[in-house]
Amino acid sequence: MKNVFQIVILLMCITASGVSCTGGDKLILGRPVEREKLVDGVYEGSYKAGPNKALVKVTIKDKRLVEIDIVKHRAWRGKKAESIIPMRIIEYQSTKVDVVTGATNSSRVIMNAVQKAIEKAYER
Repeated sequence: MKNVFQIVILLMCITASGVSCTGGDKLILGRPVEREKLVDGVYEGSYKAGPNKALVKVTIKDKRLVEIDIVKHRAWRGKKAESIIPMRIIEYQSTKVDVVTGATNSSRVIMNAVQKAIEKAYER
């Protein structure tokens, strides 16, 4: 009985930490774009967390994020994030923006996919 209790506590801690056992984490990698480091071009990024996955193409022009194309988005209920999150990211020039209510995981997956693409756009 003691072992069962310990396992339950461990699972609760893992769940509370935001780590998903389904192939990714739910943490937001995002942050404001470091514009001075950006190199113009088109970059791809992808991210998966739980049942959601996103593949995006990000266009950088004049050291600004100007376009985000969602190439593929696998989502259960989060399709409404597809139009809203890219718009917010471009407006705020940041991949850490407010999530869409009812599409939290999809919002985070899109933000993280864009962040992965932006990291490829930084000068090395």
